[in-house]
Amino acid sequence: MLLFPFRAARPAYRPKFPTTVASLLLLPLLTPTVLHAQTEATLQEVTVSGARETGYRARTARVAGFDDAPLRDIPAAVSVVTRERLDDQQARLLSDVIRNDASVGENYAPVGYYENVNIRGVPLDLATGYQINGMSSVGEQNVMLENKERVEILKGLAGLQAGVLAPAGLVNYVTKRPADVRDITVGTDQRGSRYVAADFGTRFGSASSGPQPFGLRLNLVHEDMHSYVDHADGHRNGGALAFDWNLTPSTVLQLDAEYQKRAQRSVPGFQLLGGTVLPHDISPRQMLNNQPWSQPVTMESHNLNLRLDHTFSDTWRGAVSASRSRAIIDDNVAFPYGCYAVPSCDPSMPGATPGQYFAADGSYDVYDYRSPGDKRRNDQLQATLTGNLGTDTIRHEVTFGASVFRRTVDLREGLFDWVGSDNIYNPTPLVFAPAAREPGPTYRALDSRQRALFVQDRIRLGGHWQIVGGARQVWLKERTPAQDTTRSELLPQAAVIYQPTPALSFYGSYSKGLSLGGQAPAWTTNAYAFLAPTVSRQWEAGVRYDWREALTLSLTAFRLSKPFEYAQPDASAMGNTFVQQGKQVHSGLELAATGRVTSRLQVSASVTALRARQEDTGTPAFDGQQVINAPRFRSALFADYSIPGVEGLAVLGGWSYSGSKQATRDGLVAIPAVHRFDAGLRYATRLGATRSTFYLMVDNLLDKRYWKDVGETLGDGYLHRGAPRTVRLSARFSF
Repeated sequence: MLLFPFRAARPAYRPKFPTTVASLLLLPLLTPTVLHAQTEATLQEVTVSGARETGYRARTARVAGFDDAPLRDIPAAVSVVTRERLDDQQARLLSDVIRNDASVGENYAPVGYYENVNIRGVPLDLATGYQINGMSSVGEQNVMLENKERVEILKGLAGLQAGVLAPAGLVNYVTKRPADVRDITVGTDQRGSRYVAADFGTRFGSASSGPQPFGLRLNLVHEDMHSYVDHADGHRNGGALAFDWNLTPSTVLQLDAEYQKRAQRSVPGFQLLGGTVLPHDISPRQMLNNQPWSQPVTMESHNLNLRLDHTFSDTWRGAVSASRSRAIIDDNVAFPYGCYAVPSCDPSMPGATPGQYFAADGSYDVYDYRSPGDKRRNDQLQATLTGNLGTDTIRHEVTFGASVFRRTVDLREGLFDWVGSDNIYNPTPLVFAPAAREPGPTYRALDSRQRALFVQDRIRLGGHWQIVGGARQVWLKERTPAQDTTRSELLPQAAVIYQPTPALSFYGSYSKGLSLGGQAPAWTTNAYAFLAPTVSRQWEAGVRYDWREALTLSLTAFRLSKPFEYAQPDASAMGNTFVQQGKQVHSGLELAATGRVTSRLQVSASVTALRARQEDTGTPAFDGQQVINAPRFRSALFADYSIPGVEGLAVLGGWSYSGSKQATRDGLVAIPAVHRFDAGLRYATRLGATRSTFYLMVDNLLDKRYWKDVGETLGDGYLHRGAPRTVRLSARFSF
């Protein structure tokens, strides 16, 4: 039986424009009171005080190590999207976050389902590529952003930090810490979506000195989502709690718990026509799975983190962290896939379209796919001990650690039954009867365990040089119904940092990573088989410069090499066999600038040039081609300019460019390059005693029609349309 991770939908509804929300958003037009612009605040330790970083420029990140570290001391490419930038862009999803980094793009991110991304042209690992506060989280969820202080992105290999994972990097969500906060945010858009979020925090308890010992922060959110795609509306509810307890002046306990439930009609992608042509004249509104029996995809996620920090002395400190992340997905959908039942795709016919694509005339098969109650769970326990040793001229900052990680995946024996065929150009989609069968019992599809010991030593040689070396010894044991995998590997990482001045930093690094082998597509001879784990290697060099402690400039060059996995055409009965042969080499340059250019202008800008080539594949037509869904050039810019003479008013603007992306491995089909422009306003004022900030954002200002990604899942390629022009408004009230 064929089994694919396909997506669901349900009939649309269009409630009236939320007049209460609209009235709140119009309040600044009714009052002459203008509040002075918010002033910059000094960055505080996020893990203790919970104070908010202001501006677009971050000073620290934890994603590249085992604790917060200044960016100037990190020998890796790291970007940080701060809370202020998330607010200005009214970010709700990871796809909203990654528009700030030219090295990161969408990789199979359908509307209404969990999103995945690629970094430097490599898809992120859903099993281990996402973290919350440095601990693993299930990637098959859309993490709520309302309780996040910042989002950190590590680009490149992260074997030392996370063990076995794809050589793309890491995305780490850092939660807000308790502080005295009372905020309410409401929002809407031109399609009638409704959004309300609350952010309440306090510190309490008596202390003879220092901060109050207890802290709480509560975030709540409700959203009714009216999609730009027909019949793809949905809603979500979420809540998050952060608790801090200073047990003693040297011991701090931190707890984070969050829950979210989303239900939304998801939007399947299109496929190449005949395997060689892009669909044309496709509206962003078009939905291919609008059957009366389709259901919304329901995604329920829980994330729990507990951390205990203790300072033993002036030179030694330790931490113990435990986490659990779980996602439950109900997936019941009419899914369009391939054309096996279409006459022009009959393999006995000369020149027939391969069955895993839409037919040349736009015909496609519709399947009743049901896989309710899919469960994915990540559990992790980690302990670290960090000490400072040495003399005035040679200092060692040493971290020793141990980690235990387990991931389980429980699935139903889902059904994937053909119910009929339709055509993408049919103005009135056909209606089919659902399959008569029901899904089977639950089985354990994956039980993966990792044990690891790691060490890192940062050696400071005088005031200018640092040598950073470390390694992670990982023991992997993985079980699936078809096979067992056991592997142990030492993953080293080494870097040299030179800082001629406090503002200028150069680095060079080498790292090695281990990732799991891919799973063969259903239409290959070795269908569903898992290939052996693979080893990747990366070399990177970079420079950072902090201009006047206001603007951070960076330049990075990198080269990543990993084994190439693909469905190799051959003379087998299925016509293809999934293999590891040859390699793919990703080389590139990244340029970024983040922070304040003047007292009124702050920017976030990045440019990436990427050469990601397939080499020695055994299929001459594939050799030398750019990998799928990886543009050769991409840029991203977002700016915030405070208007002189009008206190509290700022103009927001964004521009992004993505070069063409190949949709086939032979390079004969590609989606076109695209420019996208965004524009908006932010207005800060005071309504009586209430500090208020109003946001207006117009995404895709010129209403450009474009394909946003051509990513793959389980070996099949899909094309997704980008969103048309969208006008969004929101207001935050601070009491």
